[in-house]
Amino acid sequence: MVKTKNKVVLAAVTLLAAVTLAGCSNNSASSEDTSSAQVKLPTAYKNSSATNSNATKTGTLKLAIVNSSPFQGITDPILASNAEDSQAFAPGGQNNLFNVDKNYKIIDGGLANQKLDRKAKTATITIRSNAKWSNGSDVTAKDIEYAYEVLGNKESTSSQYSSDFENIEGMAEYHAGKSDTISGITFPKGETGKVAVIHFKEMSPSMKFSGNSFIWGSIEPYEYIKDVPIAKLAASEQIRKNPIFVGPYKLDKVVEGESTSWSPNKYYYGKQAQIGHITINVVSQNNIDKAIQSKKYDTVVPSAAGQLGGTDYKNLKSLKNYTKVGMPALGYSYFAFNLGHFDTKTGKNVEDPNKKMANKSLRQAMMYAVNVDQVSKKFGNGVKWRANTLIPPVFSKYYDKSAKGYPLDIKKANKLLDDAGYKKRNGSKWRSDPKGKALVIHFGAMSSSATTEATYQNYLQQWHKIGLNVKYTNGKPQEMNSFYDTLQKPSQNAMDIWLGAWSLSSEPSQSQLYGVTAPFNMGHFATAKNTELINKMNDKTAWNDKTRTQTFKEWQEYMNEQAGVVGEQFNYAWQPVNNRVKGFDLSPANNEFYSDLTLTSSKLK
Repeated sequence: MVKTKNKVVLAAVTLLAAVTLAGCSNNSASSEDTSSAQVKLPTAYKNSSATNSNATKTGTLKLAIVNSSPFQGITDPILASNAEDSQAFAPGGQNNLFNVDKNYKIIDGGLANQKLDRKAKTATITIRSNAKWSNGSDVTAKDIEYAYEVLGNKESTSSQYSSDFENIEGMAEYHAGKSDTISGITFPKGETGKVAVIHFKEMSPSMKFSGNSFIWGSIEPYEYIKDVPIAKLAASEQIRKNPIFVGPYKLDKVVEGESTSWSPNKYYYGKQAQIGHITINVVSQNNIDKAIQSKKYDTVVPSAAGQLGGTDYKNLKSLKNYTKVGMPALGYSYFAFNLGHFDTKTGKNVEDPNKKMANKSLRQAMMYAVNVDQVSKKFGNGVKWRANTLIPPVFSKYYDKSAKGYPLDIKKANKLLDDAGYKKRNGSKWRSDPKGKALVIHFGAMSSSATTEATYQNYLQQWHKIGLNVKYTNGKPQEMNSFYDTLQKPSQNAMDIWLGAWSLSSEPSQSQLYGVTAPFNMGHFATAKNTELINKMNDKTAWNDKTRTQTFKEWQEYMNEQAGVVGEQFNYAWQPVNNRVKGFDLSPANNEFYSDLTLTSSKLK
């Protein structure tokens, strides 16, 4: 699952600016130290073999997406919500504006450069003179601005919007439908020029980094899509069948939900792509290991959140003619509770004190009952471990490694339930609610690998041990797209608790995931304290780095205590790469990931 979070930057391979929903990959891993994985791998494959120019120019790089469901096929990063879409269309560059350094700080040299003026409260974005779309048309300042129109339009199907964007002058009025334009975005050299200036009410230190929640990091092909109503854009031919991109490869073919194929984009502004063809196919989580072992794929599409789990690592770690690479993941899995609804009139999440899971003691008890450490030890191989907060260790400055989270404690779980009035009555093995009414809790989970589904069954058994009658929603794990379709409804009662996952952006602000206006806040946790802490992450006090760090740690402590959303597992994003591939480097600072790839032979080794 993915949040993927706010804006867009293709640092090394995937959409790092948009938050996306992710699928739950197989298994876990053990680690008594909840701050790091046991596995440590290089981020780059140092292949010294000579490039075969003929194999490179005429050959095909074969990539896989690991998922048990089809990708949705939405090529626009503003409108896409599933990580699999960003993976399926990654060679097109996700229409990213900026280059970044190893810390995801925005630097010059990309499609556009950014200049922040804290005194004037502006961000000036200047597009390079030779920037073109893959159909040969020029990239213009209007393409920058139109991204904000698609993002903030009240009829938009995007899930990326949050109140942070209302820091742009005129965005609140536009989002409310009171204005047809966003007054705070101007064009010093006209709409067809190369410069756009964004005027803010206040500046934030996060604006210096990709994936922040104030400056969107991708562009929209205005001339190409302007005649499509924004409400219908996600289903349009321009997005689904014949999309255009600004990256190193252009799309040749898409087989709905199954595969994409690519060839070099001659209009790309940067280093020209060297491999003649790239194919990307969806492979189920139960079949991926055999597919790689039989040399059907060079590797999986690189993902900042990772696609392969602990059982995969066990099966593939000694595979001949493949080299393992990896890095700490921008993602995590989590438990969430249904606590309210999304008010479409106000655009805000609203908690409901009458919801089944509104009692904090009930939520805490369920989290103390699950044995994530033990499950990780059984099924993992050093690539996953229990999450102790909602900020993953990759954000080392802000991650609270001292947080305890929810280790297994059945005694404490039972006491919490007893003290809160959840009693077993009339000889029943199940607890009733404090009013004496029967309590049935519905657990939402995505269909996945056999190992992951065994983990689901284990969690159900753990909850049964403390007398809670927890059952699968609809009787079984659900296909991923159906799972998220249910959760993203403004109000749903099918799932009381669910296990999901985020693919995060590269800046740790939380407004787009758990903010009061965030569509991705699917559990609708929306307390005043949560809003206060999230806002403080980027207010005037945040320019003091010590203060900002302390705010993040206060938020982690508060979220753990409230247990509205609780981390399940952190992970290490790793993958095996066939030794015929050269130039494979996952570093965020490698802004020419796909352009750098070459082949040393025509066939997989």
